[in-house]
Amino acid sequence: MKISLNVALAVAALALSGCPITGGAKYTVGGTVTGLSGSGMVLQLNGGDSLSFNGSGTFEFGTRLDNGAAYSVTVMTQPSNPAQTCTVRNGSGTIDKASITNVIVTCTQTGRFAYVANRQSNSISGFAIDSTGALLPLSGSPFASNGTTPTALTVDPDGQFLYVANSDSNSVSVYSIGSTGALTAVGSPMAAGTGPGAVTVDPTNHFLYVANLTSNNVSAFAISAGTLTPIIDSPFSAGAEPASLAIDPNGNFLYVTNFNGNTISVFLIDPASGMLSATSGSPFAAGAGPVSIAIDPTDAFAFVANNSDQTIASFALNATTGALTPSGSPLPAGTNAEAVTVDPTGSYVFAANAQGPNQVATFTITPSNGALTLSSTTAAGTLPIAVAIDPSGQFLYAVNFNSNDVSAYTLSATGALTPVAGSPFAVGVQPHSIAID
Repeated sequence: MKISLNVALAVAALALSGCPITGGAKYTVGGTVTGLSGSGMVLQLNGGDSLSFNGSGTFEFGTRLDNGAAYSVTVMTQPSNPAQTCTVRNGSGTIDKASITNVIVTCTQTGRFAYVANRQSNSISGFAIDSTGALLPLSGSPFASNGTTPTALTVDPDGQFLYVANSDSNSVSVYSIGSTGALTAVGSPMAAGTGPGAVTVDPTNHFLYVANLTSNNVSAFAISAGTLTPIIDSPFSAGAEPASLAIDPNGNFLYVTNFNGNTISVFLIDPASGMLSATSGSPFAAGAGPVSIAIDPTDAFAFVANNSDQTIASFALNATTGALTPSGSPLPAGTNAEAVTVDPTGSYVFAANAQGPNQVATFTITPSNGALTLSSTTAAGTLPIAVAIDPSGQFLYAVNFNSNDVSAYTLSATGALTPVAGSPFAVGVQPHSIAID
């Protein structure tokens, strides 16, 4: 009896300590779904355990895996009503003494709405995007800004909130996006640093970052249903005049171009807190006046528009460390390039005001090394200062700062741009940024 009691106590102690008695599995696999609008999506783990979804949010499979076990998360069924395309990132690997929590499932469809920040008008123009890519003004547009000089904006991955950086009131405004696209202010603007001029949300929809051009730092906020809470130790120091932001598709690193410092700061994003820490080797050298950065969807390359030295630079991106390595010499842009973006297939870079003034240039990406080759140029309005592609990759929009309008194009499989009927579309005075929902 005494021996049996001792054995029972030992077993109980093992159970309480959380240690598996026979090496039993104890690690789970989960992550975040963003952008899901309809129903019917099913995720599968290792071809067996499945989960059905009717909306965005966090998830965790019920299956528990052993340390050293392989895992693979795939989309078994794409959503319907409306039809969407969902892709998985960080979806495979090997369990290493910890549960997996960073799988990212992103669901997209054709863009519904477009929003433009009008600096001098202190307003936000809102449009519905029709099936041809044309922009149809929303009822109530332009919407009054509750901050001064709205300069940059972004839509969260779930398409529920619009975040706007106000450069003269040093703040960030939050607006909820209604079913018709109408904007409604959520609370009062949150204080940022001085001269905020760029804003982005991480792929999990947990954190928001703002580049403060004048105070040379980055403000960081945690997001909860559109409410912003400053992250501990925010703001984080950057280089001289941080002008643009980009986050890699896996949500691990924040990239900041420093316009007056001619560098790119790279920060590791803490997935639990959103805090930033500089990576080894950061900041990395750029050309003169790096004003815009874009990262291709394969997470292999970064592209930077160097406004002052009139070039576009390619970098090989180390997805593990975040490090940037120049990939060949910067490509002459022919004029002062203002912005770059990459299409969803990772085949083309589009640059505003490159090759010639008042143009959008298309560059083909060489898959092996990220080198760019000029493919075509297309006329835009006066001083195209920002470009954006709708999530489906069908349409491209260029914001024309001096002509107060937006040029709209259909995007072919070859990267060629064809103006949409009715383009350009009028907006407010000094439009500076565009975001697609």
